[in-house]
Parts: sequence; structure tokens; C-alpha cells
Amino acid sequence: MELSITQPDDWHLHLRDGDLLEGVIPHSAKHFGRAIVMPNLKPPITTTAAALAYRESILKALPKDSSFTPLMTLYLTDMTSPDEIKRAKKSGAVYGVKLYPAGATTNSQDGVTDLFGKCFPVLEEMVEQDLPLLVHGEVTDPNVDIFDREKVYIETILVPLVQKLPQLKIVMEHITTMDAVKFVMSCKEGSVGATVTPQHLILNRNALFQGGLQPHNYCLPVLKREIHRQAIVSAVTSGSKRFFLGTDSAPHEKRKKECACGCAGIFNAPVALSVYAKVFEEAGALDKLEAFTSFNGSDFYGLPRNKSKLTLKKAPWKVPELLSFPFGDIVPMFAGGTLEWEVSLN
Repeated sequence: MELSITQPDDWHLHLRDGDLLEGVIPHSAKHFGRAIVMPNLKPPITTTAAALAYRESILKALPKDSSFTPLMTLYLTDMTSPDEIKRAKKSGAVYGVKLYPAGATTNSQDGVTDLFGKCFPVLEEMVEQDLPLLVHGEVTDPNVDIFDREKVYIETILVPLVQKLPQLKIVMEHITTMDAVKFVMSCKEGSVGATVTPQHLILNRNALFQGGLQPHNYCLPVLKREIHRQAIVSAVTSGSKRFFLGTDSAPHEKRKKECACGCAGIFNAPVALSVYAKVFEEAGALDKLEAFTSFNGSDFYGLPRNKSKLTLKKAPWKVPELLSFPFGDIVPMFAGGTLEWEVSLN
């Protein structure tokens, strides 16, 4: 069996910087035409000038024959100004502003502490400039159970935000719950969308503990119950235009995952398309895969769809146990396992 689809884009990607960037970027550039690149570096990408400099670093790290296009983002802080939003839009290289609640995930310590009290003028300017807000939707209150943080964030932040600023385009990143599905579906189509990762479509929270603690299945937002996984699968395979591909591929060295305080993040760039195809096939929805991978995201962002094609072939292949680089090893998602769909470029 073969399936030819328009080349997908990745609407949520971590590329890091330095040696790690050079090591991982070929895996995304091989399959995806464009990617929304996350700004949570050290220091974070908080200005347009920094975003443009980071973009140049990415372009220099690409394989010579690659046509991959990085779409840059700004990291929202309590100090971000409306003028910075104007500069970002004018640059033509910045396509969104990322909201990390302070302390929610990797390198989020400089994130927002009071969205409505400190960032509202910036949000209003984003409406004027037609720049989407890309949201890591979890509260950071330690009194809220980690498995409930997305649900509480929707109730306390996102619902009021949509009511206060209905014109603001919002992407709820890496949704993990039926609560997020219901919220996205309740909003006006074209105003609120959601990215969905391979891991949240195919794994539930049992995957963190089967056969011992599994650090390479640890990501934030954390994997949820099976009922939530099923709700997300139903949403993305329904044909709804509100949901689109965002891998949240987040590489960390093996030694930083397998340690006393392991980093959150799953490196799925080499296997993402194979996993998405598996999920859609199992749902009897392969005819809806192309829209999810290749159309919905570009349509939401108001960008042209890609012209090139790639082919997914039903051919088993083994995922490497390790990807080795001069700086260390990275363990990919499904390391050592066998996947049923192989990607080939046309």
C-alpha cells in the first residue's frame, strides 16, 4: 500500500541551538516543508532581532540541498511590548508569539506570570497585527494535580481570554485531554486551533511506567488517561479543520533524560509521520490524513499549501536504538521498535 500526500509542515517544533541544532535539524528537514520553531532557548528568543539571528543559525545548519523553511516565534514575557509585536510582524519572519506560563516546562522560567494583568496590551496589538498566540496550556500552581493542569488552564485562562479578545487567533499547543478537544470545538472555526503530537495520539500514561520508569516517554504536558487519548484520536481523524500536525519534537541528550531529574521532551522527528499514519490507519481514516498533516495548519496560519509531495509506504522498518552525535546520544521515540509506515520523498 502507498499513500501520496502533499508535503506536511510541523506547526510545533523544538530545534534547540548549537551542536544539538545541527544534529537534529536534518530529521525534520527531511520530511517537513516548514516548521513553527519554538523560542525557549537559553536565553529565550524575546525580540525580533533575536528571532532573525536564530533563523540564520537554522538556515546555516540545514543540509545543503534542503528547502526547509523555519517560521519564527517570539517568547512572550511580562515585559514584552506592543512595539515588539509591530516589529515582529514587519519582519515577515515571525509567525506567532509563544505563551509559556512561568515554570510550566523546559526553559519556561522567563514566561508569563500574569497574562491579563501584564500582557493584555500586547495581546491587543497581536489582534491588530494578525499574529497568533501559541499557548502552552497548563497552570503551574503546585496545588493543582499535574494531570488536571490543562483542564484548569482552559477554565481559568483560555475561556476568559476568548471572551475578552474574541478576535485573537489562538493555537492551543499539544492538546492532551477531552477537555481541550471540547474547548477547541466550542470556539469559532479559524479563530482557535490545536496542534496534536504523535505521542499524545498513540500513548497513554501507562507508557510512563510499563516495565519500569520510562524517561523517554516523559514529556510536558504529561501523557494522560486512555479516555483522553481516544478523544484526541476521534477529533483529529474526524476531518475537522481545527486540528493540525505539531510534533513538539523535543530533543535531549540521553544522559539528560536518564538521570535523577530527567528532562521533559520526546524526540519524535524521525518517526512522527509513520506514527500519524498508523493512528489514522487504525481509525479507518487514512483519507483524512493529508488534511491533518498538510492542509489544516497552513490554512489556519493563512499560508499557501506546499506544492511538493511525499509518499508513505506500508513497509515495516526498525527505529534505531540510538542516534549518535559528537556531543552525545539521543534516543528517538519508539527506539528499537518496528513501525509499519515508511516515508519516501518524491
